[in-house]
Amino acid sequence: MMSALYGLILCGGRSLRMQQDKSQLNYHGLPQWQYLAQLLAPLTEQVFLSCREDQQLNTELTVITDSVGDAGPATGILSAYKAFPERAWLVLACDLPLVSAQSLSLLIASRDVSKEATAFISSFRQSPEPLMTIWETKGLKRLDEERGCPRKTLLKADIALIENPFAIEQFNANTPSEREEALKTIMDAQLPR
Repeated sequence: MMSALYGLILCGGRSLRMQQDKSQLNYHGLPQWQYLAQLLAPLTEQVFLSCREDQQLNTELTVITDSVGDAGPATGILSAYKAFPERAWLVLACDLPLVSAQSLSLLIASRDVSKEATAFISSFRQSPEPLMTIWETKGLKRLDEERGCPRKTLLKADIALIENPFAIEQFNANTPSEREEALKTIMDAQLPR
C-alpha cells in the first residue's frame, strides 16, 4: 500500500544571491510559496512550509520551523522529518518558478515506495534533483544520519531516478537575472501566471 504523502515547501533559505526572499517573489500573480502550496494541495495529504525561526509568512498553512541547526538545504527537510518521522515528503524548493502540476503528478505517479526516494534527474547537472523529490522515510533517515548535502545523499541512496519530459520546470531562479529569465520564459510560453 502507498503511504500517505505530505508536501513541504522549502522557504527557509537566506536568498542572499537573489537579494530578497525567494518565497515572496511573484511569478504567477501571488507569492511563490502560495503558488506552490496551490500546486501541492490536491496532490498531497497536507502542505507545510519550512521556514527559519526569524522568518514571518502570513499563512494559514502549518509552518515547520527549522530546528536542526544550519544544515543548508537539508535543514528544512530534516526539520520536517523530525516533526513527522513516519511520513514521506514531496519536497519543493521555493526557487522553482516554472514548476507545474504536470511535473509533480508525474513524480507522484512514478513514486517507488520501496526506494529511499523518487527523484527527477537534473538536466542541468545530470544528477538527482533533491529539492523536487519524494523522500521516503528510509531516505530521510539516511539524510539525517549523514547530515550532508541532499544531492550527495541521493547519489549514494537506492532511489528511483526518472526523466522529466518537462525538464524546464526544474529551472532554479537564484539570482535577479535568473528571475528575469524565468519571467520571460513564463511570458513566452504562456505558462500559467
